[in-house]
This record gives sequence, structure tokens and C-alpha cells, in this order.
Amino acid sequence: MRLTKNSTAPNFSNLDLDNIAFQLSNPRKKLLLLAFFRYASCPLCNLRVHELIKNYPFLKDRLEIIAVFQSPANKIKQYVGKQAIPFSIIPDPERKLYQLYQVENSWLGFGKAWTIKIAQVFDAVLTHKYLPGSIEGEINRIPADFIIDTDNKIIEAYYGNDIGDHLPLADILSLVKQHEAR
Repeated sequence: MRLTKNSTAPNFSNLDLDNIAFQLSNPRKKLLLLAFFRYASCPLCNLRVHELIKNYPFLKDRLEIIAVFQSPANKIKQYVGKQAIPFSIIPDPERKLYQLYQVENSWLGFGKAWTIKIAQVFDAVLTHKYLPGSIEGEINRIPADFIIDTDNKIIEAYYGNDIGDHLPLADILSLVKQHEAR
């Protein structure tokens, strides 16, 4: 069953790519974007990471970002690690966090992306050179994003509709601004 807005985010503790421990229950002063991706060589995933990096100067004082990939650390470093990433990435090849947060798979969502996201695929591959490579985990994994407040309540639970569907950046910024206005 999907997690919902206003529910408590499931607690977890993991090491990130740099072997730094992250525990959700530890006190935070900022909102958290917990972003679930597919495998490390996914062109659409790398394009989204690029978008988050590009907007990080504005986001960093307002929002902590944790990206989760279903690939092992060495594959994340090989593919996603080509970018200078200013936020934490958690490798989850056993997909325990995916299960905890009810992140889904969908063949319909896999197929849908190839018709409605084709321009993004070409941009990722041709412009940014995010070439597909090895696939770890389920190829039909659908991304999910969670905005979690400092009390570990889910402000937004966004389950994508296809393999390239994440919570729009404009929605993230709006949620951050709403939280700051309180």
C-alpha cells in the first residue's frame, strides 16, 4: 500500500555513497527530499540528477536531498558519479528502502515513457551523454519522491506514472516555500 501525505515516514538507517551514516530519525533543520531512482545508468534518472544539481544552489539552504538508487555503489560511481553531486546518494541493491517506501514497478509505466518521454530520452543520451549501460534491479522500476518535514511527516508522497516521472521541481519549490511561510 502506498504511503500518503501526512503519514509518518518509515524510519531507516543507511550508509551513503561516501560511507556517511544517515538515519531519518536524527534531528534535521530542513525539509528532506527522499528521491527514489531506477538503476545508475538510466538516462532519465541521470537527467533528473542533473536537474537537481543545477538547482541545488537555491535548494541547499532549504532542502536536504537524499537520492536512492537500486544499483550497488560501484555502478553509481561509474554512471551517476560522472556528475559532481552535492547531495547524498544511498545505494540500495537489495531494494529494502524501495520495499519500505512501497516504490513500485510497472510495465505500463515502462512502455508509456517510450512514447511520451522520447524527447527527454534523446536529450539525456544525445545532449548530456547519459548513455544506458548495465541494469541492476527491475528495469520497469517507477521513480517516487517524498518530501518529509523535520518531524518526519510526509508532506508529499509522489509515485511516478512512468520511468521518468518525478515530482516536478516547481512543485518541490512550492512546497518548500509553503513550509517556510509557516
